[in-house]
Amino acid sequence: MIVLLEPQWRAREFAHRERVQPWVDPRLERRRRGLSHPVDDFLFDYYPYSVNKLLSWHPGHGVELQGDVTQFEVDPAYRRLDNDTRGVTTNLDQLAAKADRLDLVIRLLAGTAARPAQLNCFGLHEWAMVYQTPDIRHSSYPLRVTADEVTEIVDELGLRCTHIDAYRFFTEAATPTNNFEPTRENQPDLEQPGCLHANMDLYKYAMWFSPFIQSELIADCFELARTARTLDMRAAPYDLRDLGYEPICIETADGRRDYVEQQRLIAEQAQRLRTQLSSNLEALRSVGNFGRGANYPILGHAADSQTR
Repeated sequence: MIVLLEPQWRAREFAHRERVQPWVDPRLERRRRGLSHPVDDFLFDYYPYSVNKLLSWHPGHGVELQGDVTQFEVDPAYRRLDNDTRGVTTNLDQLAAKADRLDLVIRLLAGTAARPAQLNCFGLHEWAMVYQTPDIRHSSYPLRVTADEVTEIVDELGLRCTHIDAYRFFTEAATPTNNFEPTRENQPDLEQPGCLHANMDLYKYAMWFSPFIQSELIADCFELARTARTLDMRAAPYDLRDLGYEPICIETADGRRDYVEQQRLIAEQAQRLRTQLSSNLEALRSVGNFGRGANYPILGHAADSQTR
């Protein structure tokens, strides 16, 4: 058990809030004014975690917090330690209900890490969402290419999307042209480390097991997800230059090379975080002595009904 005195954990809590605040303050201001942002709001809208949950700091399992720990005592995920310090630590009994989910995420992360990165999708999932349809998803922003050019590029380059949460938003015309048919059931066997959305989902999986996962790792996953979403939308067929995003023109050979290089860098960062998160989750399963469940739950989240 690592022991953190109050000055120590207060310093980590402060550093976490200082890091996260620049991400959440603009979100709160836009929400107050009734505005939305297709890049920066995505992680808040699509993943069902509040600003306060991201701002909250937790040390993760295996740490005793001492001093004035009132803010943690009211959380059922914490328990008082039966010792002279009267410190608190996370309560693994609260994690038992998530044992099956824990098994599934460990399996998914391990499978994803073991596969080669697919770096030839060129971010065409956003193009597939406006393929041969008048219904433009982000209708507040114009397309930088014509509808005919969307069709031409998708048909020429082909769709190779491996992620269910991108694939399920393809248009009816685009869906049958994809090389894969991702489902919730085959998600653990199909995801691969080059996928931007699989890498963004590291934030979701880390949040699933908060406060048993340290908030610094959650913030790392959130930061990577923001980088991935930015690349996602810069390669999209939308014109977001008024928001300060220069397009990556994947309809050109130079644009595709640029996309692949940035995708590769994100994949490398994600693999490091995936390894770290996997180690944390394996440790939780070990110390919690949770049996490996046979009935894996689906990997969807509360935003499954929301549009991208």
